[in-house]
Amino acid sequence: MAEPRNEEAVQRQAVEMPAMAGTGSSASTSPILGSNQSGMRERNERLALSLIRSRGPLAKSEIARLTGLSAQTVSVIMRALEADGLLVKRDPVRGKVGQPYVPMGLAEDGAYFLGLKIGRRRAELALINFLGRVLSRKSAVYRYPTPEATVAFALEAIDVLAGGLSERRRDRITGLGIAMPFFLWNWAQALGVPDESMSSWREADIGREIASHFSLPVFVENDATSACGAELAFGARDLPRNFLYFFMGFFVGGGIVLNGALYTGPTGNAGAIGPVPVPGPDGEIRQLIDVASLWVLERELIEAGDDASPMWESAEKWEFDSGVVNGWMHGAAAGLAHAILSACAVMDFEAVLIDGWMPENLRAELVVRTEAALSGMNLAGVAKPEIRPGTVGPDARALGAASLPLSERFLADQASFRMAL
Repeated sequence: MAEPRNEEAVQRQAVEMPAMAGTGSSASTSPILGSNQSGMRERNERLALSLIRSRGPLAKSEIARLTGLSAQTVSVIMRALEADGLLVKRDPVRGKVGQPYVPMGLAEDGAYFLGLKIGRRRAELALINFLGRVLSRKSAVYRYPTPEATVAFALEAIDVLAGGLSERRRDRITGLGIAMPFFLWNWAQALGVPDESMSSWREADIGREIASHFSLPVFVENDATSACGAELAFGARDLPRNFLYFFMGFFVGGGIVLNGALYTGPTGNAGAIGPVPVPGPDGEIRQLIDVASLWVLERELIEAGDDASPMWESAEKWEFDSGVVNGWMHGAAAGLAHAILSACAVMDFEAVLIDGWMPENLRAELVVRTEAALSGMNLAGVAKPEIRPGTVGPDARALGAASLPLSERFLADQASFRMAL
C-alpha cells in the first residue's frame, strides 16, 4: 500500500554509490523534447531508447519525425547506441515505395538490472535483461521480515544471480531497485507478531546497507507504486493514458497514472487506496485493506483448517478450498468496485487495472466480478471506466523495482517523453 512517508523516506529514494562499468550519469530533468544542439546527446539518447521501448523497433526516420530532431542527429544517436551495445538492427522492412528500411530495436543484453521485492511474507530478488525479461530469481518465505535477515538474503542472492553471468555481462549490471512497504513496523498486528518484532524497521536503512557492499546505485520505492511503474516500463503497449492501478498483495495497494506518467503526488502518497472506506461483507464500513487484501484470504483459509503457506511460495497454482476462495473473491470484488466508484468520482480514469500475487485464472475472475459489481452500482454522474487485468502479473513488484535503475540510467524524463508520444 502506498503509505505516507516521513522526511527520510523521499520519493524514489536514491542511495548513490560509484557506478559499475558501463553506467553513466543520472537522468536529465529538462522537459524539452529533443535538441540538435551539442551537449544534448545523452538526453536525446534517452528519448530514442524510451520511444523504442514503448513502441517497439523503429526506423531512424520515424524517430526523427517523433522527436523533431534532424536526420543527421538521429543517425549519430543511433550509431552511438548501437556501438554501446544498447541497440541492434532488426530485419529490413520493405515499404510500399523506396528502399527497405532497417528498424533498430533494444539489445536484450544491452544492460541488466536487479530488482529486490521485500514483502510481509516473502522476499524475492530478480535479475532482468534490457527487455525486462526475468533471467533468474531467488526467493525466501518467512513469517515476518527483519532488516538483518533481509540484508543477508539480498547480499547472498545478488552474489548468486550476478555470479551466473559472464564477466562482460556482469559489468553491464546497472543498478539495484528495492520495492518494499514503507512503515513496516505499523503492520505487526496484521502479521500476527508482537510489535517489538518489527520495531527494528524504524531505524533500518536497507538501501544504504546493501549499497555499502556493492559499487551499484541503489534505489528504494514503495512496493505498490513500483508495481504500477512496471506496467509503464514493461507492460502492454496499448495502456490507456490515465488509469487507476490495484495490486493484490498481502495488503492491497495501488498507483495512479496520469497522462501516461506515474503520479505519486507531493508527499508520494497518491494511490494510497488501501484506507478507502468500503462496505464489508456484513455491511459495516471498513478499509479496503481489510476486505480485499490477501492476508484476509490467508486468515480465512487458516480458520477453515487449510494450510495457507503455499500462497506465498508460488503464485502459479493455488489448490485451496474453493468455497473460501470464492467467498473472499466476492467480498474483494465488491470492495474494489466501491473504491473504484469513489476514485472515479474524483478523477476521470479511462480504465482500472487489477493485478496481483495470484494465479492468472483467479485474477481474471476477480476482474470479471469487479466489473459486475461496479455495473450494479449507481453510476449517475460518473463515467464508468474499463476494468482490465494488469499485464505484468505476480512479478510486477520485483520488475518495478528493477525498473528504477533502468529509468534513472536509460529513459527520458516523463515530460519529454509525453511530448514525443
